[in-house]
Amino acid sequence: MFELYAPAQETGLALWPVLVVIVFMIALNVVNNRIAPQTHFLLWAFGSSVVLVAIGLLDGNSWTDMGLSWRFALRGLVWGAITIGLVTLAYAIASSFKKTREAFHDERYAQMSGGRLMFQTLLEVPFGTVLMEEIAFRAVLFSMLARRYGVIWGLVISSLLFGLWHILPSIGTHESNPALGGVAGEGRKGNVIAVALSVLTTSVAGVIFVGLRLVSGSILGPMGLHWATNGLGYFFSFFLIRIRDRAAAGIEELVHHHEEQGPDQGDRASRPGEISQGE
Repeated sequence: MFELYAPAQETGLALWPVLVVIVFMIALNVVNNRIAPQTHFLLWAFGSSVVLVAIGLLDGNSWTDMGLSWRFALRGLVWGAITIGLVTLAYAIASSFKKTREAFHDERYAQMSGGRLMFQTLLEVPFGTVLMEEIAFRAVLFSMLARRYGVIWGLVISSLLFGLWHILPSIGTHESNPALGGVAGEGRKGNVIAVALSVLTTSVAGVIFVGLRLVSGSILGPMGLHWATNGLGYFFSFFLIRIRDRAAAGIEELVHHHEEQGPDQGDRASRPGEISQGE
């Protein structure tokens, strides 16, 4: 039904270039999440993307092998646009139901300004997170692994590594997201469960991203889906949290107004036709 565009498997390729990429990604993960979080993130992401592409080319991967050829750019854009539309529809449906709406209530975005939201969703996510991770896992690592071990093992290993990549950023997320906290629980046990769930879900997402990469022949396909799940998630969280807080503030104001009236005034207001004894 769909033509797949994958690197051809070769024999006799050394393993050490793959290990170099993995060690480089581990170091980058620690820097981004522990040493210098949010400090020149875009610069770190862009610089590491260039380094990773250079390693891929030196390893013998072609631009087409890595999903970076202009030949498949339009095809990748089409697939990316389709997935963005599907994610938008899915988020809109999920946000209309109370139980699934709670999944968007990530308190990390409760105090975020509109300007910061725009910067994060339109610059930091697509040109930082998405670009770097797609080049690392779907372009370079997948191509290097597929040329050595075949497409299936390339898909499995790169997706598992993508899941493990999310260990550090997922620590403590059960405390800021009530829906996740309700599933994972509290304390150290809740933290472990939250991290395990993050690794599992992002590994599955990695499989889907590789699938889009194979079908479209370009990393632009998975980039569209990756941005939609992250960037649109921030948008929906931002607005749904504010709708929730405004509704809560409105209820609190009504309760406060009722308390100021007092019980006697409240009773009289409920019986407008009653005549006082003094009349």
